[in-house]
Amino acid sequence: MNKINDKLAIRLAEIIIKLNSGEQLTIEGLANEFNVSERTIRRDLTTRLISLPLERKGNLFALSEKVLGKLTFSDIKDFALISGIDSLFPDLTKEFILEILNNKINNTILIKNQGFEDISSKSDDFKIVNLAIQNKKRISYFYNNKKRDVNPYKLVNNNGTWYLVADENNQLKTYTFSKMKLLRELDNKFKVNSEFIQIIEDNKLNWFTKDELIVTLELDNSITEYFFKKNTLANYTILEKSATKTIISTKASYENEILGIVKYWIPHIRIISPIALKDRFTQSLLDYLENNKN
Repeated sequence: MNKINDKLAIRLAEIIIKLNSGEQLTIEGLANEFNVSERTIRRDLTTRLISLPLERKGNLFALSEKVLGKLTFSDIKDFALISGIDSLFPDLTKEFILEILNNKINNTILIKNQGFEDISSKSDDFKIVNLAIQNKKRISYFYNNKKRDVNPYKLVNNNGTWYLVADENNQLKTYTFSKMKLLRELDNKFKVNSEFIQIIEDNKLNWFTKDELIVTLELDNSITEYFFKKNTLANYTILEKSATKTIISTKASYENEILGIVKYWIPHIRIISPIALKDRFTQSLLDYLENNKN
């Protein structure tokens, strides 16, 4: 997420904290406090936070008594994040947000790092998977031209791309959500594997498949502080550090996990190894330039 969205999420979080504390807010007062225009605050309250149960009396905005004082810090942070970058979610309906506020959905969705993916066309599938996870129902879909019957555990947004973490034949795997076709919920339920839950809660994304990809990256020191602060990588080891560069090693389950990170941070990051991954990334850049010539 860029600095503009960081500021937006922080402002929204502070507004929600005030509302959750029972304060009655005015557009003019918030504009003065955050040093932004009244138009911006009006958009915050009437558009970005439209799914938050707000009550308006004259020029005063307050949080509905139904959720007043019930939001945890984690709730506020997560809601501010998704309100500031709502393209991250396919359908921010009031029902969906109320589920978040009621803490029902924290067990089904995990957001890691920054990024965006427009999956609005798969909104219905997103809801089906989310409910299946909550109700411990098996689901079926086609993936890479193969039918899969799985036990769904978590929807993960990692560096802007949505993945489903699911158990297929007693093995925890990740599936790119946008590639899942003809998805449907099955009638039978599944028994949750506590070991799988622990792996997911520990955020060990590199354990989700048996094949482990070890990648060496070179970072410009101009970005390292922010890069590490944002917990961009689930794991890493610093191999070498100079006055201008930092070389790190990381483990991942799939190439796209690394490619998404590199795309976000170019030109301040480079793939050193494996060479095949470096070549694939270079070719993707060349293809992009070729396809976008004037």
